[in-house]
Amino acid sequence: MEENQPKIGKFSLNYGLILGLISIVFGVMLYTQGMHYEMNTSVIVISTVLTIVVIVLGTLAYKKANGGYLKLGEAVKLAVGIALVSTILSLLYQYVLINFIEPDFMDKAIALAKPDAFEKNPSMTEEQWEQGVAMQKKMSWLRYPIGLIISCLLGLVIGLITGLILKKDKPAY
Repeated sequence: MEENQPKIGKFSLNYGLILGLISIVFGVMLYTQGMHYEMNTSVIVISTVLTIVVIVLGTLAYKKANGGYLKLGEAVKLAVGIALVSTILSLLYQYVLINFIEPDFMDKAIALAKPDAFEKNPSMTEEQWEQGVAMQKKMSWLRYPIGLIISCLLGLVIGLITGLILKKDKPAY
């Protein structure tokens, strides 16, 4: 008798959509509170905890659907898949926010960062600041691939740790 192996892709998509929607709701909440310009420690910690929780829940659901068995490779694939799907949704939200909802987002973020930058580096001239801003605007498209890579690496690490904790191989007989 042959067993039906659950599909990692299905679980990655479902839990990735859940995490992506949670991330978008969190982003909208930050937007409504005017906190979307700053990436302070508490926002990063909350985002990371949400990611860990959803990946662990997805891994546990996959393990349960697989008869209580989980290989390390399956956990890693699942976690990276969840991270990939959720990040694509989150980056789409950021794209819509920055280009349509609040087209002057970049200018406001730069204006808010300017006093802090001059405080941290008092020898910086206005010309150096303007050159840095011009370079940052020119390279702003890099936020999307870099965000995707960082998220997948985070998913890889979370999947590896989760897989090492939850792994249970099927008996050989």
